Amino acid sequence: MKPQEIIERITAAANYEDCIVIVESKTQTNLRWASSTLTTNGHISEQSVSVIAFVAVNGGMATSSITYPNVAEEDCERIAREVGEAARAAAPAEDFAELVKDKSLGEWSAAHHPTTPEVFAKTVVDLGDMFKRSISDKIELFGYAEHTHKSTWVGSKGGLRLRYDQPDGRIEMTGKSHDRSRSTWEGVATRDFSNINIAEIDRAIRTRLDWQANSREIPAGKYETVFPAGSIADLFTYMLWSSAGKSAAEGRSVFSNKNGGAATTRIGEKLSNLPINIYSDPSYPGLESAPFTIASSSDEVHSLFDNGMGLHRSDWFKDGELSALMQSRASAQQTNLPYVPAGENFIVDLPHSSGTLEDLIKKVDSGLLVTTLWYIRMVDPTSLLLTGLTRDGVYEIKGGEVVGAVNNFRWNDSPVELLKRIKAAGATHITQPREWAGDVERVAAPPMILEDFNMSTISQAN
Repeated sequence: MKPQEIIERITAAANYEDCIVIVESKTQTNLRWASSTLTTNGHISEQSVSVIAFVAVNGGMATSSITYPNVAEEDCERIAREVGEAARAAAPAEDFAELVKDKSLGEWSAAHHPTTPEVFAKTVVDLGDMFKRSISDKIELFGYAEHTHKSTWVGSKGGLRLRYDQPDGRIEMTGKSHDRSRSTWEGVATRDFSNINIAEIDRAIRTRLDWQANSREIPAGKYETVFPAGSIADLFTYMLWSSAGKSAAEGRSVFSNKNGGAATTRIGEKLSNLPINIYSDPSYPGLESAPFTIASSSDEVHSLFDNGMGLHRSDWFKDGELSALMQSRASAQQTNLPYVPAGENFIVDLPHSSGTLEDLIKKVDSGLLVTTLWYIRMVDPTSLLLTGLTRDGVYEIKGGEVVGAVNNFRWNDSPVELLKRIKAAGATHITQPREWAGDVERVAAPPMILEDFNMSTISQAN
């Protein structure tokens, strides 16, 4: 059945107060290669149907949400019934809010627009040329290219008819040379592969492999460190994941106010030494995302009741100050804080900053260049202390130039504390995180110089 028909049939069979059906149709195409040889390519097509029942019960409104991989015509009445029964057996929902009704947006009746292997038409030719050069120079390339197109329909018994199409893609490449004793990584985010420049990826990989010709061990310690935009995105992602208003108001977060007084959170506190802005914006050029909330489950920042609520720019940090925390309408009421819904992208920007990663390296007299972070984990949620590893190349900077490679490290630091130690930033651009690739899409950030980054111990990882 067509997604629209699934929604109409299930909502028509829902004999309770309201029913929201979310249908996601997704197609994905990919290329994979190893040792500078294309190994596989594939095309995936899948659909999921989330059905949410809202049933009036003694004391309020109960909900239930069940997701199905595929739905046939003969399943619709049964599904509406079983989701309703699950809701009737549940307690009243703590996140109750008035449901959005009678709202339309997007090309509701249009079919899913599938991605196809043709999206790689130019990229695959350029990859072939790169593979030939790498083989002749004894460089081995490993990686993949992936493009996804997802169409989402949100329909309800109460008159929601919302549709959004989301393209996403990325290319990730690891280059190894000298019998795999040298290794580096490069990744680029894309919406349609029109911005992928294989020559630039090739140049970055070769430059970093050449830097590794000179290598020495240095001790653990605190270093002035240059990070590319992708690593900044990896660090600050965890900070946004930890910015729920409810957990902050309840004293469980790095953003909880621990200094006493009437305030329960640190909203309004200046947390950065520079006037940094961090925000979500569904209309940001190149990172466009759904302008309405889509929620198939409830948690600290999402609510089933908020489906269809409009999304606009949300400023998390403004001029270096914590400006807002993520809230559902229910948690906003519970915490007496503004309702600021979570977005589907995030942007890090330092006004008037310009320049590239290479420009930042020239500003460092003595320090390190870290190209990727790996295996990032939480140590302490109350300080947002994180730990992780460096991987695929750490480089020594002397007199504004990279002079060679050094050993890898385990690091321990907090992105909230790092906000106070920003020495400089370059121009914000769309970037590809490495650690959170596949979990976090649609990020823009600048490269940065961070002072006293804590390389806690030496790591034997490559």
